[in-house]
Amino acid sequence: MHYSPQMNQTILDALSRQFSVFHQTLNQRDVASKQLEPLAIEFPEQGMSFKKLDQFIETSVQPSLSASNGGRYWGFVTGGANPVATYADWLVTTFNQNVSKGGDSVASAIEQQTLTWLCELFQLPQKFKGIFTTGATAANLLAAFTARQYAGQQQGIDVAKSGMKYLEVSIFSATPHASMVKSLGLAGFGQDNWQAISCNTDEESMNVVALEKALMKCSAHSKIVIASAATVTGTDYDDLIAISALCKKYNAWLHVDAAFGIFERLISGTEGKTKGIEHADSITLDCHKWLNVPYDCGVFLTKHLPLLQACCEVTAPYLAGSESDIPFMSLGIENSRRFRAFPVWATLMAYGRNGVRENIKANIHQAGILATWLNESDKFVLIKPCELNVVLFKPNLAMLNLSSDECIAKLNESGQVFLTPGSWQGQPIIRAALSNWSTTDDDVQIVINALNNL
Repeated sequence: MHYSPQMNQTILDALSRQFSVFHQTLNQRDVASKQLEPLAIEFPEQGMSFKKLDQFIETSVQPSLSASNGGRYWGFVTGGANPVATYADWLVTTFNQNVSKGGDSVASAIEQQTLTWLCELFQLPQKFKGIFTTGATAANLLAAFTARQYAGQQQGIDVAKSGMKYLEVSIFSATPHASMVKSLGLAGFGQDNWQAISCNTDEESMNVVALEKALMKCSAHSKIVIASAATVTGTDYDDLIAISALCKKYNAWLHVDAAFGIFERLISGTEGKTKGIEHADSITLDCHKWLNVPYDCGVFLTKHLPLLQACCEVTAPYLAGSESDIPFMSLGIENSRRFRAFPVWATLMAYGRNGVRENIKANIHQAGILATWLNESDKFVLIKPCELNVVLFKPNLAMLNLSSDECIAKLNESGQVFLTPGSWQGQPIIRAALSNWSTTDDDVQIVINALNNL
């Protein structure tokens, strides 16, 4: 396959057609694909022509994809790729910049600028510095690394160099995200090596009195507290003012997982549910959720950049160079890094604070429409009031004779919506998370009709 101006045009034409076909069929295709069998094709000894490859993708791959980029994919917390971010992501591949070190491209400066803009977007102090990651999981892993280095510093141990053999640390959390638990395991703490703090009544938020009792009782030299700005199921917010005060009192590191919950700050400002997040030592953000940029794109922010650098930096002659800023390869997991900040930069440039805010407000409004209907329906039970963009409900067993899992299966099989399960106070439930820029009130009505037809 030879590179030429003609080939460039052929690829652009194919890309344009694939894009049009996919997006024009989003509203008609099943939200969750029913065609999940592996592609019936053997590994080729001889490559095929680009034309045949393009045709195969259009006829054999596209029809089996989900409509996760559409307005009724309500599983997990899945944002869509907005048009500007999609365009910018194409350019990321076209430019193919390795944002590991500066000195040969403006890409590193754009990433620095975008991190600064995110702090401005969320009204965070510019003391927060950090790096773009592959998502919230990688950001939470960096949080675990940095908190681990902090604990080592308290005990005179350079953990990155010497390991954790003599490290003594206790970790406290109420409802950590699964990616945070995974990160604790990857960081060597252990997935089970954290102390569960009791939650407030009928919430997933941390009980501050219980936290103080645990911190007071703890004899470990170092302490780490993991708080949530919107828990994954109930979208409950920890009291970050009270928790940060306790962390200061007991010399504990405070990490806040705010992957999508921080976007509430665009609605209520610094006095809303995220009040006090500015006192955290580190924060996890996720741009491929409610900022609606393509996968994969998360952010890790910390006030303690030298600790992060100590965790991630390694020297080698071929990597030597002088930069005014710490190179990103010394702040993250990867040495070679995709220019994933660019779609975020382009989104902020094109939509601004007001545009992003309007998308958030629309999803919250739409979640409210769904919650109101569920609350008035005889067929379903609204589990708790909807305060943000996640709606928790279950079928009325007496009316539908369906379990939550059976209800989810029927709804997803209908092709009208994609929902995922959850658990609330030990009972299985259905969880609808609305976080796509393209979701409309009409989409909500389509889903309501599907629910009503069960």
